[in-house]
Amino acid sequence: MTLFSHFGKYLLMLKGMFSKPENMRLYWKEFMHQCAEIGIGALGIVAIISVFMGAVSAVQTAYQLVSPLIPKSTIAQIVRDTVILEFAPTLVCIVLAGVIGSKIASELGNMRVSEQIDALEIMGINTKAYLILPKIVAAIITIPMLVILSMALGIYGGRLAGAASGILSNETYDRGLLENFIPFNVRFAMYKAVTFAFIISSIPAYYGYFVNGGALEIGRSSTKSVVVSCIMILFADYILAAIFL
Repeated sequence: MTLFSHFGKYLLMLKGMFSKPENMRLYWKEFMHQCAEIGIGALGIVAIISVFMGAVSAVQTAYQLVSPLIPKSTIAQIVRDTVILEFAPTLVCIVLAGVIGSKIASELGNMRVSEQIDALEIMGINTKAYLILPKIVAAIITIPMLVILSMALGIYGGRLAGAASGILSNETYDRGLLENFIPFNVRFAMYKAVTFAFIISSIPAYYGYFVNGGALEIGRSSTKSVVVSCIMILFADYILAAIFL
């Protein structure tokens, strides 16, 4: 299939999600299940990555700032802005594309191959709305929360690394965090988080929903969905930066 064929099927899939729910209670139950799977399931990996991401950023920034004319508090400013603008939304979402995206693609692919989706359609259920929409909405709600947590842990990781390695004191680091702070950076990071959450959930859902074949094809579609999601995240990152910055 060509790129335009895939894009057309993708748009038709998104259009097919919006219909009146057959049973609102079932949709709500599925939505809450996906929130738990996406949010709580990825909590550990996000926390570990964020702390070390901030710590490495602090150490490397201190290594590059060798001039005595630059105050030590500048290290905290650079760590803060780097974590908020790029590391927390972009790097964490690329990791989540592998964790969450592959899970969504393989789950829907397995349902397609085992004909569970066909059985649901025979029962009169809109499978796009029941299986895909809760995943996308749950991702759009929970992933920005994970990004906010990543920001806090990344900045705290830089503080820990700065104090542990003797680069700068906690008081200097805390003072640097408040200097020249631009609140729009946090809002911009949230724009990125919502956009990336939609990409992470919708593209793997497309590849999983339309898989053909057996277990081998499920694995291939899962891998392809992660690769395409990562590429689209980086592309969207550039577009959003060009628009808002």
